[in-house]
Amino acid sequence: MSQDLTSIYEYSFKKLNSSESISLSAYKGKKLLLVNVASECGNTKQYTQLQELHALHGDKVAILGFPSNDFGKQEPGTESDIATFCEKNYGVEFPMFEKISVIGPDTHPLYKFMSERVGELVEWNFGKYIVDVDQDRVNYFLASTDPLDEALLSCLGITI
Repeated sequence: MSQDLTSIYEYSFKKLNSSESISLSAYKGKKLLLVNVASECGNTKQYTQLQELHALHGDKVAILGFPSNDFGKQEPGTESDIATFCEKNYGVEFPMFEKISVIGPDTHPLYKFMSERVGELVEWNFGKYIVDVDQDRVNYFLASTDPLDEALLSCLGITI
């Protein structure tokens, strides 16, 4: 995929554990919360809050999970392992996509695009990029930021 794309909606990904490909254009009209996830991380418990946010506000915010094994090798499983883990332990219903790299020489072009827009590289598992509906603003929240954090929710235009 070309690295000179100008819109987040130009990217497509395989759904986790599937051959079906989804274009991010399917989420036009919603704010996007993109999270690089890992099953064996201290932050893995954030799946609970991400799922809660999806259940309460999925009509306004698309939460998109991108498994990555870049930090501490904390996502070593296959896509089938990851899908089973997420469903069994956290009841994850928000979209999860194929495993990608979010840092280093193999960084997926989407993550390059977002890090360049905001000037922040993902620093650990569960880093969070928020993209406005019109893509004029991209924000980054540290991995340690709870998905229900007031500042993060405010950026999403949500109050709980």
